[in-house]
Amino acid sequence: MRIRKVVILGGGTAGWMAASYLGKALQGTAEITVLEAPSIPKIGVGEATVPNLQRVFFDYLGIPEEDWMRECNASFKMAVKFINWRTPGPGQPVGRELNGRPDHFYHPFGILPTHDRVPLSHHWSDRFLRGETDTPYDYSCFVEPALMDANKSPRGSDGKPAAVYAWHFDAHLVADFLRRFSTEKQGVVHVQDEMVGVERDERGYLTALVTKSGEKIDGDLFIDCSGQRGALINKVMEEPFLDQRDFLLCDSAVACPVPHDDEKYGIEPYTSAIAMESGWAWKTPMLGRFGTGYVYSSRFVDQDQATADFSRLWGLDPDGPFNHIRFRVGRNARSWVKNCVSIGLASCFLEPLESSGLYFTYAAIYQLVKHFPDRNFDPVLRDRFNTEIAAMYDETRDFIQAHFYLSPRTDTPFWRANREIALGDEMREKVAMYRAGLPVNPPIVSEGNYYASFEAEFRNFWTNGSYYCIFAGLGLLPERQTPLLAHKPEASGVADSLFEDVQERQRTLLAELPSAYDYLRELHGK
Repeated sequence: MRIRKVVILGGGTAGWMAASYLGKALQGTAEITVLEAPSIPKIGVGEATVPNLQRVFFDYLGIPEEDWMRECNASFKMAVKFINWRTPGPGQPVGRELNGRPDHFYHPFGILPTHDRVPLSHHWSDRFLRGETDTPYDYSCFVEPALMDANKSPRGSDGKPAAVYAWHFDAHLVADFLRRFSTEKQGVVHVQDEMVGVERDERGYLTALVTKSGEKIDGDLFIDCSGQRGALINKVMEEPFLDQRDFLLCDSAVACPVPHDDEKYGIEPYTSAIAMESGWAWKTPMLGRFGTGYVYSSRFVDQDQATADFSRLWGLDPDGPFNHIRFRVGRNARSWVKNCVSIGLASCFLEPLESSGLYFTYAAIYQLVKHFPDRNFDPVLRDRFNTEIAAMYDETRDFIQAHFYLSPRTDTPFWRANREIALGDEMREKVAMYRAGLPVNPPIVSEGNYYASFEAEFRNFWTNGSYYCIFAGLGLLPERQTPLLAHKPEASGVADSLFEDVQERQRTLLAELPSAYDYLRELHGK
């Protein structure tokens, strides 16, 4: 009863990620076919990632980081830099003045130092509340902000990592790279044609896809990577899509690449998220250019005005050319129905503020392999898969909503509207715990290790350090000292040492690390 044929509808990043991962997981015991319609445009808005991409995806495939980076014009990302999220005004690519400092803060990927189960963030907030420090949270507790200000590489000249990082890349190049890998090394069948119909059995299970040329592609398990169309999961299986625009207002984007003088200005090793009047703009630097787009709410600004605002941000010709995108925000009620599994945009989508798009894709593929069925399609496997996907999506949705809800900006209808949308129960609890000086959630990292396990990486990606970065960066502070610290008289001296270790590490790496521009130019042979 084992699965003998897997059919993937749609190529793009999601389709070829699914094909290559399943190609490795199934060890050649099942035929994998990707049906890709060349005429269907690929959105490709996600050019930024999170750090576990290498460990849980490319390492699993046996592909070294340098190999795929060279093929995909990849660069480094040590954090998201939030610009002008606390001060009113139109979008601009540098932080406006806020209490004598530029209005920006980082959400780094680095590990938050901890001693005796008390994270360094608690020591920082206690000292900040007592007026003993005015150094921002991110610069006090993490090594990375000083490195990013200097446009340093997170890897040394010898290639050894000096900081935790993710990547920027061209999503189309990644899809093409994985297509070649899957077809040439794993034997995945690539059919370039358009689906015009399906065949189903008496139970409503899919048995074949019918193409425009008349070919019939039989299968046991069907994976829908058709993007927002949801061609199988929504249109054929009629699974409802749960609209989440009542939580997240942004539903549109205007985007384009912008040429950049790397030699003169350097390459920023981080993603920028620049607050705009009706949304925010991303900037993902790569060699010779940066990808950028304005993610906005169509309730508060129309396409023409959004394009004009975006053009003004970078000094572009407002007549384009631009890529205009309308995206659905939400998730399917169930991502797996009968023998059809939806992955990528066909399953769920959040606006790209914390680069969750590709993360959702390979996390779903991982969960599919973990719950892989036979042709009996045990409903327990489906139900557990659907529970995991829903929980992953809902937690991340609440985290991203908190960015907008907690921002003190009220200067435009968009920012005021975000303050009127109630936070979910779990996020309200996290905010209350933070204000009371308690840990937001149990740390999922152990001493000396980045993540405790693969399960931790997928079940609870956002660490307590992530919440502290956003809360403190937006100006939210605890209302009182962490109660436990009153019973640790020796803790202050230990914290002094931890803060100094961060500063010393910053000084050492600033002197030793090459610039991101120099490292990437060497890596890519430019």
